[in-house]
Amino acid sequence: MKIGITIGDINGVGIEVILKALSNDKMLEMFTPVIYGSAKAVSYYKNIVNSDIHFVSNKDPQRASRNKINVVNCWDDTVNISVGQATKESGKFAHIALDRAVQDLKDHKIDALVTAPINKNAMDPDRFPYAGHTEYLTKSFDVSHSLMFMVSEDLRIGVATNHIPVKEISEQFTKELLKKKINIMELSLKRDFGIEKPTIAILGMNPHASDGGKLGNEEGEIIRPVIIEMKKGGRLVMGPFPADGFFGSGQYKKFDGILACYHDQGLIPFKTLSFGSGVNYTAGLPIVRTSPDHGTAYDIAGKNEADESSIRNAMYLAIDIVKNRKIFSDN
Repeated sequence: MKIGITIGDINGVGIEVILKALSNDKMLEMFTPVIYGSAKAVSYYKNIVNSDIHFVSNKDPQRASRNKINVVNCWDDTVNISVGQATKESGKFAHIALDRAVQDLKDHKIDALVTAPINKNAMDPDRFPYAGHTEYLTKSFDVSHSLMFMVSEDLRIGVATNHIPVKEISEQFTKELLKKKINIMELSLKRDFGIEKPTIAILGMNPHASDGGKLGNEEGEIIRPVIIEMKKGGRLVMGPFPADGFFGSGQYKKFDGILACYHDQGLIPFKTLSFGSGVNYTAGLPIVRTSPDHGTAYDIAGKNEADESSIRNAMYLAIDIVKNRKIFSDN
């Protein structure tokens, strides 16, 4: 199995955590890593992490060497690394590596993709007019909707609305959107995680899930009707639950998947409970893409302090999902 890994922002912690994660020889027994970026940049950070790790340059991932780390050089330019800074150059190279990896995914040259963090402020808005990887990949693979699905060992939280301003959430949160997100989550839990009859919790949008309509109407007009419709169809969808008590009481442990209404409602509890070990998975795509749950972490970049646990788990999850999808399609 070949797993493509984009280096992300060359000035952040991406290459550091990738090299740390791959420094264990057992990783190479599980899959063949194909790093998209630059051999020079990889060598630069190899010295920082004091690693004796070896890699080979390879132009074509189809010829990737097994039991070795393969690096696909995506540009010939001289790389100026400014550790800990967002620069136009770092954004340019991050985009080039991502484009190349996605094309190889489309051409079936790699089996899955793990993306190291990018900084949106470093990306050229004319060439990369997306809020992040999730929106870019959704557009690249021509699907109408995907699901940002945050995954850890004991917790799976998706968000109905992604990277949008808070003032726009209620405008975009519709019955149609909610149904699509629930459908994506349910299929993912079955196909990607091997759960035959998944249970799904829906969080309320307003405080106390609107407290009977006193604090908003989204629960009564949108969420409850959708849940009732799903239940009539024999699906195990429940809610809406007040978000604070749902996590505070540990009720989240009873469900296979949880759908939050908006970004922070899902990611704040997720990162509180799982930060440093969680994985960002994009469900609903024809391909498998995972990512660590942290950003570029400029403040510790180049200091050999970054924890590689999250990107290692992203690699593990990518492998598991590829295998689970094969089992699902064979049955």
